[in-house]
Amino acid sequence: MKKQTIITTVLLILLIVMSCNKETDRENLMGSDNPFMNVSTLPYQAPDFSNIKSTDFAAAIEEGIKQQFSEFEQIANNPDEPTFENTLVAIEKSGELLTRTMNVFGMLSSANTDTVLQKLQEDIAPKLVALQDALFLNDKLFERSKSIYQKKDELELDKESARLLQYYYDKFIQAGANLPVEAKERLKKINEEDALLSAKFYNQLLEGTKSSSLVFNSAEDLKGLSQSAVKQAAVNASDAGYEGKWLIALQNTTQQPLLQNIENRETRRKLFEASITRTEKGDENDTREIIKRIAEIRAEKATLLGYPNYATWALKEQMAKTPEAVRNFLDVLISPAVANAGKEIKDLQEIINKENGGFELQPYDWNIYAEKLRKERYNLDEEQIKPYFELFNVLENGVFYAATRLYGITFKLRTDLPVYNPDMRVYEVFDKDGNELALFYCDFFRRDNKSGGAWMSNLVGQSKLLGTKPVVYNVCNFAKPVEGEPALISYYDVTTMFHEFGHALHGIFADQVYPSLSGTNVARDFVELPSQFYEHWALYPDILENYAKHYQTKESMPQDLVDRIKKSATFNQGYLFTEILAASNIDLEWHTLSKGTKISSVEEFEAEALTKNKLDIPQVPPRYKSSYFLHIWAHGYAAGYYAYQWAEMLDNDAFAWFEQNGGLTNENGQRFRDMILSKGNTEDYNQMYHNFAGRTPDISPMLKSRGITIQ
Repeated sequence: MKKQTIITTVLLILLIVMSCNKETDRENLMGSDNPFMNVSTLPYQAPDFSNIKSTDFAAAIEEGIKQQFSEFEQIANNPDEPTFENTLVAIEKSGELLTRTMNVFGMLSSANTDTVLQKLQEDIAPKLVALQDALFLNDKLFERSKSIYQKKDELELDKESARLLQYYYDKFIQAGANLPVEAKERLKKINEEDALLSAKFYNQLLEGTKSSSLVFNSAEDLKGLSQSAVKQAAVNASDAGYEGKWLIALQNTTQQPLLQNIENRETRRKLFEASITRTEKGDENDTREIIKRIAEIRAEKATLLGYPNYATWALKEQMAKTPEAVRNFLDVLISPAVANAGKEIKDLQEIINKENGGFELQPYDWNIYAEKLRKERYNLDEEQIKPYFELFNVLENGVFYAATRLYGITFKLRTDLPVYNPDMRVYEVFDKDGNELALFYCDFFRRDNKSGGAWMSNLVGQSKLLGTKPVVYNVCNFAKPVEGEPALISYYDVTTMFHEFGHALHGIFADQVYPSLSGTNVARDFVELPSQFYEHWALYPDILENYAKHYQTKESMPQDLVDRIKKSATFNQGYLFTEILAASNIDLEWHTLSKGTKISSVEEFEAEALTKNKLDIPQVPPRYKSSYFLHIWAHGYAAGYYAYQWAEMLDNDAFAWFEQNGGLTNENGQRFRDMILSKGNTEDYNQMYHNFAGRTPDISPMLKSRGITIQ
């Protein structure tokens, strides 16, 4: 996702004037040795990371902004009659330098940041939104686009071009092109402030998470962790300057993976408290004032644009369409999820009582007692599973193998292409006819200069108009093993790899003319369909058999262990579903605020939102609290976190279609590729899904996969 915002009229004019002598200015600003000055000569126009420094970005971005401002002005002031080619196609072709630079900046500022990139993130955020507004709030550009739109029935456009015309017209309207001048100026200031605050939030969260790492003086505090995990904690501490100590870094979610193994209850409490207070300490990394302000200005923006709240405005282009549809969808799920969580609370408390624990179950106790219950019910231990999941074997013989079986594509490791970290890998992807298709980069291991979580994006977007093929990447945060030991991962991590590569396939199979409609440039509640759908193949017998091999003996995972994993698939789903529904409801509550609503306390607002929606369960905190909810404050999921559940309905229904039609076959894979993965944003999403499945999505397969029954 690209962050974009607004600058003052004076700076806007200055930038346009500066762009008049483009070639001379570019050399003066960037320098002839700037790696972004020209298109990369590497295969697929991949960036030359060996020649890119953090200090290269500022000049390239500034010059890229200048150039695209100038291009917008040239299109707006074109004396010729507006046509599809000289207006919309011209817009699609604009911004070559900025796009090239920002794609790499987006990767490094999230996965390998430093103080230079962090400062630049905040500096450029308002300027990028100014550029966005220079397009969609430009009266001349809107009038040109509107005149083309009004003649759409006469133009005989092909299907994708007609979609692009509709796309731009809707974008102009939704961005406020019809507003009076004064309202537009206020809107620009709001957009600028939102972008700047979002960038600040992102950097505060990164630093708050990093500074909240826990340092322990004794390995006894970590009793219960595997020997490898303890070793890694010692390495982490040493790297951070705490020689002879042990350090646990935080992941981005509320619950922390190591909580399921740590036996020392006080250590668990400290780790959990560090997680939920990482940006609520009253220090320079406290995000609460920022998010209150973001919520306020988003509500004001919605009112300016003629909507009752931000969610109504933001959801207009999504599959769900309205906040009411989202609320109705979530309401169906909350009651059964909470009921299941209630049963799980009783089950875990029984174990505590049986062990004479003498305490009431707390959130930081959940994972370790859930793991005990899982072992008791299914004779299943995570440490039994991990030896069969060596990371790169999972990647090549699981994730890639499933893609070969479904779509016929193949992969080749490329060691000749530069990367920014030696742990990374690059693969070339070939289509089933042997033709070059894409490049795929992966950066899997956790670092303290990397944002938490896992994600996919493009270094180069696919476009027939621009003659570019996709260069995509996955970033994850798996624990790096100490030197000489294998990278063994959990089954949850395995599904994360499948998930993110599902996104990658969506980008790899992009087959569009126009970059704005290409690949993953789709609605939030549709973009998670390919990723969550791909998770289903992780346990598919033919796929699992190919990659679940013991890293030492190379023997396949015993069928008995496979069966136990499958039987445990619905275990703990009350908790897991409730925590994510709680996060979705918090998001929706923040973004259905009316203009003028004042929030005195983030904590009180969040508590009221959970109570209102009957999700106030002390033992089951939201997957993300407001103060570290990266998705909604900085990653474009504002009013859209429900998309994960919406897409879960779609992905389970799509997998049910596969099961009903022969399962894992190249024919079925090709149908999914042709009708979903390669379509981008070229059709109405609801119609696109109906064309594939022959039906509207049914919620039942999702509930079945979760083991949840609606009473």
